[in-house]
Amino acid sequence: MTFAIINLAFPDYSSWILLIFLAVGFVALNYGGNFLTEGSISIANNFHINKAVIGLTVVSMATSMPEMITSLLAVKTSPGLAIGNIIGSNIANIGLILGITALIIPLSVQSRLIRIEMPLLIAITGLFIYFAIGGFERLEGLVMLTIMFAYLYLVVRWAKKDSAKTKELLAESLDMGEPHSNFSGIMFVLLGGGLLAVGADILVGTSVELAGRMGISDVLIGLTIVAIGTSLPELAASVSAARAGHGDICVGNVIGSNLFNILLIGGGVASLIPIPVDAQLFWLEFPAMMLIVLVFLWLSTRGRKISYKEGLFLLSLYVAILTLSSVFQLNHIL
Repeated sequence: MTFAIINLAFPDYSSWILLIFLAVGFVALNYGGNFLTEGSISIANNFHINKAVIGLTVVSMATSMPEMITSLLAVKTSPGLAIGNIIGSNIANIGLILGITALIIPLSVQSRLIRIEMPLLIAITGLFIYFAIGGFERLEGLVMLTIMFAYLYLVVRWAKKDSAKTKELLAESLDMGEPHSNFSGIMFVLLGGGLLAVGADILVGTSVELAGRMGISDVLIGLTIVAIGTSLPELAASVSAARAGHGDICVGNVIGSNLFNILLIGGGVASLIPIPVDAQLFWLEFPAMMLIVLVFLWLSTRGRKISYKEGLFLLSLYVAILTLSSVFQLNHIL
């Protein structure tokens, strides 16, 4: 399988060269996460926009592009990879990314996220599972896209209203860091998003090729290697934000990324090409995706913070889900 961003024919390279590509992908993801976070924070500072909104929009959309590109490229020839990528990425975003970042710094959860975005994520996840029954049709894809645009409109309206009311509070609570102009902030976001996309492209393309040489199915690749690979931009951005003390960006980024994975990626791909769904995914993977969202909400309401212990619990839950999914998929293959 050839990924189109950088036009590298991965099957033409030896395994040793592919391992070098992996290292290059990780470096690009790391720098991309740093640039994207710095640019996003600059935009939030300059426009006095709540950092959670920045995480829900700019950061989430930029770091979701690898999933979008991967799913679009895979859906015609490997629909199982496209669906597995969405499911696996959403599980990884909460279990892996929040789990790891909470080990670095306790993650505060704004009350607005608990009141609005989390219930919305639960509803959207349920709708996604319902639409998956019998496979995704174009009309269902258009419905998801419509919901996404309506949500973005409401988020932007809320941000404008919130700006005036919280200007003083944000000035005190935001770590201003190194000041950047609006133009520089946007350039940082674009550069970071580009590096994240290219880094994920190299990483995923290389991983898929190596896995394909071992005879692993496209569903399992999507749930594991591709899902983790395309979630690395979110991980890089979240870890970078956590190290800078901006834990609220991490939570908003994860929630926004999960919403965009379902509405933008699932909806966008399904509106172009109907997507068949393997019925076996309803036994474990779809329920696991809903379970980890509910666990996330439960942990967030216990003090509006994801602590070290709770991060460890999320990470353990992710490992358990990934292990069970791999065993189930391998048994299905055999």
